[in-house]
Amino acid sequence: MTKSKDGFLGVSRLALSGLRNWTTAASPNAVFAARHFRPFLPPPGQELGQPWWIIPGELSVFTGYLSNNRFYPPPPKGKEVIIHRLLGMFHPRPFVKTRFAPQGTVACLTAVSDSYYTVMFRIHAEFQLSEPPDFPFWFSPGQFTGHIILSKDATHIRDFRLFVPNHRSLNVDMEWLYGASETSNMEVDIGYIPQMELEAVGPSVPSVILDEDGNMIDSRLPSGEPLQFVFEEIKWHQELSWEEAARRLEVAMYPFKKVNYLPFTEAFDRAKAENKLVHSILLWGALDDQSC
Repeated sequence: MTKSKDGFLGVSRLALSGLRNWTTAASPNAVFAARHFRPFLPPPGQELGQPWWIIPGELSVFTGYLSNNRFYPPPPKGKEVIIHRLLGMFHPRPFVKTRFAPQGTVACLTAVSDSYYTVMFRIHAEFQLSEPPDFPFWFSPGQFTGHIILSKDATHIRDFRLFVPNHRSLNVDMEWLYGASETSNMEVDIGYIPQMELEAVGPSVPSVILDEDGNMIDSRLPSGEPLQFVFEEIKWHQELSWEEAARRLEVAMYPFKKVNYLPFTEAFDRAKAENKLVHSILLWGALDDQSC
């Protein structure tokens, strides 16, 4: 937290108890079937670099925001289930859609081979850390981003990683209520998460191996040890850089990013070269980050 590590402006330790008590991941390890990641498959005919929505947002900057006075997330449905399960490894109360726009999960195809896709994604989700009788405490990372390499039929996952970017000095918003009503005062602080991530320990492996006739030729040992595989190298036919994919996901979440914004010093060089005026905007936080 930036204002104080021990509470401030008369805030009691009880108000921050949900945050203080969250010291470990809810589930440091979890087992998923490859098919659970099917929602990350691109729609038929999706082009390289063209974003699509896994979980569409329901709000816009003109439609207000969802209630702050909630404790438990709604039951996930459809493609929300895998996102909810993944984020639930951090904390048991993930909300797959933030209270404020832009919400949801957007994805982008970044590489294609004969049998595999690489998909990059960006998630705007948050956590509610408190339980009654305490008042809600909202923990909202600037974003979750990551990638998945999966077979085109979603029967095999080669790699997966999800994380909160930490390249900025501030990357998480924290808000908590002082009373039980929606109109109660809310305190706000912003802070920094050095590391918050999920990563696959290795490629997925089947529990059984069948021959061409459907007969089992090998299976997982009773001890639970996975089958041993040597995976072939993937040869990509089309690829998009991480930076370009991240930019396209950013534009999908924040359409104002279609305009190229320049650092203060670079703007004057560009303006001079193009004989244009400079429109300068000074902000305390970043507009393209949910933590601000």
